[in-house]
Amino acid sequence: QVRLVESGGGSVQAGGSLRLSCAAIGYISSASCMAWFRQGANKEREGVAGIKWIGSTTYADSVKGRFSISKDTASNTLYLQMNSLKPEDTGMYYCAETQSCGTLSLLSTSYNYWGQGTQVTVSS
Repeated sequence: QVRLVESGGGSVQAGGSLRLSCAAIGYISSASCMAWFRQGANKEREGVAGIKWIGSTTYADSVKGRFSISKDTASNTLYLQMNSLKPEDTGMYYCAETQSCGTLSLLSTSYNYWGQGTQVTVSS
């Protein structure tokens, strides 16, 4: 069992930056994958960035070059550094984890544990 707690959301103007954190409480194995998803108003949940606990990463095309996912293995904390934010980045951001990760994926069905989300609002 893993509990995920996100923090770091807020309101920012376009072009600004935010750093999201996700504290993972419970056992995270070297076979785990974690990811960030977001859901805007009247939109489906979409994968933003993912990371294997051993280090490889993947990003949605819409955030490549602007967002960076990272982790602190010692504290079981996942991060999402978001730069050059755009109004279309607005939404609830969720952290997700799966204990058995084969191919790193940004499909929500690949993940078993979810946090409650943190809101990001980008104004123009």
